[in-house]
Amino acid sequence: MSKSKQAKQQNVVDLDTLKQINLHAAGLDIGDAEIWACVPPGRDDQSVRCFKTFTVDLHTLADWLTECGIKTVAMESTGIYWIPIFEILDDRGFEVKLVNAPHLKNVPGRKSDVQDCQWIQQLHTFGLLRGSFHPDEQMRTLRAYTRHRANLIQCRTQHIQLMQKALQLMNLKLTNVISDITGQTGLKIIRAIVAGEHNPTRLAKFRNSHCRKPETEIAKSLEGNYRPEHLFALQQALEAYDFYTRQIQTCDEQLELNYQAAKPQLDLAQHPLPPARRARRDKNSPTFDLRLHLFQLTGVDLTQIDGINALTAQTVLAEIGLDMSKWPTVKHFTSWLTLCPYQDISGGKVLNSRTKPSNNRAASALRMAAQALTHSHSPWGDYYRRMRSRHGPAKAITAAAHKLARIIYHILKYRQPFDPDRLQRNQHQLQQRRLKRLKRQAAQLGMNLVPSST
Repeated sequence: MSKSKQAKQQNVVDLDTLKQINLHAAGLDIGDAEIWACVPPGRDDQSVRCFKTFTVDLHTLADWLTECGIKTVAMESTGIYWIPIFEILDDRGFEVKLVNAPHLKNVPGRKSDVQDCQWIQQLHTFGLLRGSFHPDEQMRTLRAYTRHRANLIQCRTQHIQLMQKALQLMNLKLTNVISDITGQTGLKIIRAIVAGEHNPTRLAKFRNSHCRKPETEIAKSLEGNYRPEHLFALQQALEAYDFYTRQIQTCDEQLELNYQAAKPQLDLAQHPLPPARRARRDKNSPTFDLRLHLFQLTGVDLTQIDGINALTAQTVLAEIGLDMSKWPTVKHFTSWLTLCPYQDISGGKVLNSRTKPSNNRAASALRMAAQALTHSHSPWGDYYRRMRSRHGPAKAITAAAHKLARIIYHILKYRQPFDPDRLQRNQHQLQQRRLKRLKRQAAQLGMNLVPSST
């Protein structure tokens, strides 16, 4: 027998030898109105029971699992219905595994809630289910505030678009002369329009000194048809914008209290905060010093990485937590983020090597940070532009986000500050390789490279 055939036969597994690993396992099939639970046979008169989803019924379910001697529970991640029962069982001391839905595909045939919970319990008994990542309680609280804040910003953005629509319906070309209608100049003009001022010359007087366009051009853009129905829509959108702005500020106050209650990783007197890489403040940035709180929470400053600002660092940390031991290697981490190729191999051939689609918020934040490297003069900006010239912008963004994810993983795992000198050394090595390649190409053409005297 050839060595290749022997190697293939060594990977063959006898399915009849599967042993029960989790002897005290239960399976839950969760819905909006009821939960079906299955325990091993012989633990109760009924191995499968149905419970309502009221809080008192969830505690009854936890008591029943305790009476049956259950130690570990597997459940499917169904919407957000799993969160209450997950928290109750976790507080009771059960080992709870939240399993991804595609990992629980049932066998062909009839499908019911009873069969689903039995199938989950059987798979969990044999140890065939892997639990999804779930951060600790501190990170879950931060994640809830962060996601809620992102939803508020999204709602406020919708009303900014409604203000732009109302201005366009009145043929007020304010967006052609200022870049942001929610800036100082734009808001002053819009508030004056809502208050009843429709004279273009007087409205243009609200121009900020930093605006590029002169007052004459701004006044020309404000000549339009001030119809009452469009003015009413503009007023409603402006009031909603102000409302969500106040909501975001209130959410920032809760976020600051949450950071203050967290245990700091270091003393600022001995380890001061490094100077900011850039002083520009984003419009959606919180009202408190977020960068300082993140530095105290993690012990490192992630904003020193090119493309990563305080909001991006907060989003990533809220999604992945601080414990990098959840992922054995950086490859596991980037695979969880869906920032690396997912290869489907059959018959020794790669059928598909594209990255898997995902709604991972940490990956989305890193992709946004990678997209910001388009005009960066750093080594990461150079890397992004090289990848874009070879593979296009979509793959270049994924590749740059993959690089950023690897840096964040190593910084958080080893608690070492970001070292920009290492990037400079890598950039010098890249330039040497470019020079060597150019010399080789010139030699093939019978020419020599002569360095410029300037």
